[in-house]
This record gives sequence, structure tokens and C-alpha cells, in this order.
Amino acid sequence: MSRSTKASLLIAILFFSSCISLYAQEAAAVDSLKKAYEKATAPEEKVTLMDELSRVMMNVNPKEADEFGNKLIAIAEESRDRKLMFKAYLSNGTRCSYLANQKIYSQKAIEFYNKALDLARQNRMEEEVGAAQMHLSALYRLIPDNEKALSYATQAFSLVTTLRNDSLKAEAHNTYGQAYLAKNENILALRNFLSALRIAEDIKNAPLIRNCYLYLSSFYADIEDYDKAIDYMTMAYKKLDEVKEKNAPYQKVIYTNNLGNLFAYKKNYDIAINYFERSIRMADSLKFATLKIPGYVSLLNQYLRIDEPQKAFDYLNSPSGDNLKKYLGNFGMAAVIDQAYGVIYTELGNFDSARTYLEKAKPMFENSTNENNKVGFYGQLAGFYRKSGDKKNAIIYYLKVKEISEKNGLLENVKKASQYLDTLYRQTGDITAAGIYNAFYYQYKDSIETLKREKELTQVEAADEQQRQVRNAAELAEKKRQRNNIQYLAITIGIVALFIGLVILGMFKVSATSIKMIGFFAFLMFFEFIFLIFKKNIYSITNGEPWKDLLFMIGLAALLLPLHHWLEHKVIHYLTSHNRLTSAGHHIKRRLFRRTKEGEE
Repeated sequence: MSRSTKASLLIAILFFSSCISLYAQEAAAVDSLKKAYEKATAPEEKVTLMDELSRVMMNVNPKEADEFGNKLIAIAEESRDRKLMFKAYLSNGTRCSYLANQKIYSQKAIEFYNKALDLARQNRMEEEVGAAQMHLSALYRLIPDNEKALSYATQAFSLVTTLRNDSLKAEAHNTYGQAYLAKNENILALRNFLSALRIAEDIKNAPLIRNCYLYLSSFYADIEDYDKAIDYMTMAYKKLDEVKEKNAPYQKVIYTNNLGNLFAYKKNYDIAINYFERSIRMADSLKFATLKIPGYVSLLNQYLRIDEPQKAFDYLNSPSGDNLKKYLGNFGMAAVIDQAYGVIYTELGNFDSARTYLEKAKPMFENSTNENNKVGFYGQLAGFYRKSGDKKNAIIYYLKVKEISEKNGLLENVKKASQYLDTLYRQTGDITAAGIYNAFYYQYKDSIETLKREKELTQVEAADEQQRQVRNAAELAEKKRQRNNIQYLAITIGIVALFIGLVILGMFKVSATSIKMIGFFAFLMFFEFIFLIFKKNIYSITNGEPWKDLLFMIGLAALLLPLHHWLEHKVIHYLTSHNRLTSAGHHIKRRLFRRTKEGEE
């Protein structure tokens, strides 16, 4: 999904902010967790509370989060419970992955995940092995290293599909889908996302269904079908009401901001700004300042996206901007603010100030961030040198943009860098180099046009794939309905046959005990069948709510049980008290004996 250089100004922070949705809590809840931990005595309870506390603090104070993370590992190791030890290492890996845009934290995350994986393998904990591999796959997509991401996804999928954990199978499909999406294997990605959703719906796992909607939203955003991306994000938002997790109100803030970004990509800028401002108001009502940050970042990016650098400058110097500066400073990312000022001053034509801020920001991007963030910064630096007239340095940084972008498949960046290099080399008189980059420009322009056509085709194929899945589901449902109808018919025939047999037995001299036994089973089957029919058809009334099902079944039993006993007693009493050859019995007996004699003659 291509984005302009200015629009990706704070992409590093956007990723980090999205992690808040996982374990967001208001500040008061941090104190509550600490108090609960102090009262805890069992290792399992301590590990659970420290796990949550360390991840919450990662969004508030990373240094304190590191201390809690180390304490979590110590508690788990002292318990010698392998599952708790695995949970501690996995938790620390997840916590560090929140800041995977910084090399130091991505490396820590890999180390923790590998320790969790080794522990699970050594102790033959198959489900945990699969979970660790899926986490590693997700992390390598962020670095990015798509080959390793796919490799871990494949390993996890191969293992998890042999297990009996449907939730884990759905997550494996989602992990596979994300790995395929990173490699532009869009239809394979979609099939896996839809398979995960189908499993989640079958087991009625609301949190898992919500996650599937999020992945599908991301998929459709990637192929630039923003309407469907918005549809699925909206469905995920609504699903939060069913999930009933304690952090659902905080997740709604993040989802609201995400919807704003999707509308921005769709170029509905007024709607986008409305969503960003709404997310800030929602965070304010929850009294959790950290949750305002995604909204602040999105608004700042939006002003740059629509070429209004003065509004971006004013916003950065407002109280909201001050909060953003303070927040980033706590995470050792103050250089991102310098980056923002550098880009804004460049757009305003204040090149001396732009140079000062961009030079201050450069060390962090060159030494501490991943390549996606680095290439974005180099593109901004190259743009500054080009606009300020420093062609030599502009060429140096556009070459870096081209090199990194080619390695990571960022075709739009390669095309733009080649276009600027063509122009800059012509301006410096190097016609040969200009010709080379002119050829590169048209080569990548054609590739991007092909890719756009492929995305358009993918949108059609995605729609066809969803329709195919719907058709398959409908066919399976129809086959199941037909199979059930056959079974219902067979049961009905069986019950009718039992009653016919019971009546026939009443025509002959059969022991009362035999009639009572057969009558007992006949009436039991008949009334249980009635219960089955009612139970199958009450879902539209009760919606599967246990208390409603219980009340309905109690009412049905209160009505049918007395009828069952009364009717069974009357019929059995009649058949046993009239247990003699009736006229019908004599007639049947005469016909049978006549046929027997005729056969003997």
C-alpha cells in the first residue's frame, strides 16, 4: 500500500500506538494491579498479574516495564512450572515487540521468543511451540524479514493443524495470511483469513472473530479496497460489545482512530479528522492520557497529508503537541519530534531550521530504527536537500532510498527516487547517469502500473473468493439440512413402527411385562423426539442464552412430562388389561394359519 513520504512522517509511532489496544488500562488500574499483585500468593496468580502489569507499563514507562518483565521471569523460574516459565518469556517477547521499530527492542523480542520456543520444545509442549512460532512470524514481518516470517508461519501451521485446539488453528491461519500478504500473495492470504473466520464462527469465539475482522480489514486496506476495509473495522468495533473484556472501552479508542486513517486513505479527509478528534475525546473521557497519542499523531500526519504545514506546525506547538513531545521523550524517541519539525520547516521553506532539526533526528534513524522507518527518513532528508538546492546531498540520500527500497520491495519509493535522480543528474550535467535513472523510473513505473492492475484484479478475485466461500458454506449447510431431515424421517418411522408393534402385541397373548417394556421405550422416544424438535427451533427466540433456554425447557417439561406419564399409563393399562385375542387378532391368526396349511398341502 503506497503512502506519500509526508504521510508516513510518524509511521514509527503509529505502529507503537496501535499496540496500546492490546492492554490499555487507565492509570488508576496500574495501581490496582500493583495492589492485587502484593496480595497474590499463588505463583499462577502472580505471573498473570505481573504479565499484565509489565505490558501495560510498556505503554507508559518502558524502563519500569523492563523491571516488571525481569521480575515476571524470576517468579516463573522459581515456580519451576514449565507453562508459567513459557508464559513469562512469551510475555516479555510480546512486550518488547510493541517497540519493534527500535532495533534494541526487536532484538530483545527475538531473544525472548526463542527462549520460549526452546523451552516449549524441550518439554514437548506442542501448543506452546506453535504459539511461539506464530509470534516469531509476526515479529519478523515488522523487522521486516518476510522469508523468515513465512518460514515460522509454515512451521506453526504444520504443527497446529495436527492438534485439537480450534482457536490455535484459527490463529495459525491468520498468521499464514499475514505472511502471505507481506509477500503480495493476496489470494492465498485471503483464503487463510476467511478460513480463520470460519473456524472462529463455528466455535463462537467472539474475541477470535474480532481479530479475524481486523486482519480482513488490514487485507482490504492493503489491496486499496478501503470501503471493505472500513466495513470490517466497523464490524470489529461492534464486536467489542460482545467480547466483554475489561479493556474493550480502550480498544474502541484505537479502532476509532484506525477508522479515521482508513477514511484518510480513501481521501475522505473531513470524515477522517472527525474520527481522529473523536478518538481523542473518547480517551479523555476514560482519563487515560496515553490513549490520546494515536489521535494526536494521526491529526499531525493528516495536516501534512493535505499539504497544510502551517496547521501541522501550530498543532505541534499546541498543548496536544506538548503532550506528544512528552510522551515520545519517555520512550527515548524525542528525535521523532525533531523529524516532524524538520519536515514541517522544509514545507514552509525555512531551510535553516529544517536542517537543524533533521540533523538532530538523523542519528536515531540511522542507528536505532528498522529499515522501513529509515527509508522514510532518508526520503524526507533527500527532499529537504533537493528543495534547499543542495543537489549533491539530495543525490546521496535518494540513492540510499532506492537501495533500501529495492531490497524491501517498496516500489513506489524506488520509482520516486529514480525520478528525482534523473532530474538531479540532468541539472548537474551528468546526462549518462540521468539516462540510467530515467530508465529505472519507467521500469518501476511500469511495474507499479502492473501492480495496480493486479490489485484491481485482486479486488475482483477477493470478491469471487468470498462468494465462493459463501456458496461452499451454503452447500455444506444444505447437505447438513438434508442429512438431518433424513435422520428425522428415520426416527419418525422408527417411532411409528414401535407404536404399531405395541398395538399389534396388544392383540395377542403377550406377557404384560413385555408390553410395558416396549411401551416404556416407545413413549420415551416419542416425547424425547418432541423435546428435540422444540429445542432445535427455539434458538430464534432464545438466541442461545442459557437462562432463556433453561426457562423454555422447564416450561416444556412441566407441560409434557405429566402428559407423558398419563398417556403412557393409559395406553399400557389398556393393552395389558385387554391382553387377549381380539377379533382383529383372531382374523390375523386365521389368515396366517390358512397360508401355512396351504403351503404344506
